[in-house]
Amino acid sequence: MGLTNPTYAALTGPQAHLAEARGRAVRYQAEVAPFLGLPDEPTEQDWADAAELVGPGQVVALMRPDLPLPESFKLDQQLGLVQFFAPDSFGVEDPELVPLGIEDVAEMVALTALTDPGPFRTRTIECGRYLGLRRDGELIAMAGERQRLPGYVEISAVCTHPEYRGQGLASRLVKAVAAGIEKDGDRPFLHTGATNSSAIRLYETLGFTVTNRMAVTVIEPAER
Repeated sequence: MGLTNPTYAALTGPQAHLAEARGRAVRYQAEVAPFLGLPDEPTEQDWADAAELVGPGQVVALMRPDLPLPESFKLDQQLGLVQFFAPDSFGVEDPELVPLGIEDVAEMVALTALTDPGPFRTRTIECGRYLGLRRDGELIAMAGERQRLPGYVEISAVCTHPEYRGQGLASRLVKAVAAGIEKDGDRPFLHTGATNSSAIRLYETLGFTVTNRMAVTVIEPAER
């Protein structure tokens, strides 16, 4: 389990309060995140429970190494994913960055919709701490914490408004979010798309190391 099955580790551990469950199948509450968690080796009953939990016509995503699907689910799409560890003592606090809260959610949703760093929903902010950078009052960059598992916290929603790219803002945000994670005694990790060469170069330049190659598998229950 753990880093190769982060959603299940998070929702059966530190983020159980954000979970909906049926049997051993767990998912984030829909307004929080689209991810479904299953045990490392799911049984036929686990898949049946997952189908009931998700419901007809609803789409969820698995984040883990590729997993054969049963007939009870159909594949919508699959994307390669690279998982990185931050180097030791990586975090750096940044006084210009501001904590983001519930009152900032509308702007956060708009920024992530513009930049597409991955799913960000109206209650994603409940997963952890988020930091942002403002220019003339406008939120132009942000990052924060998403999946939290024993000993590890995922950095997510790293994004910069297109007009402000190339200024090193993503690096600053990743380091600042990592500083908070390290202060709590946890280790930062993150994911990026396997074809996102610019993000992969950034994280390698910052000293991140690849821990796993995985997939985001978008699925929905098959019609009965």
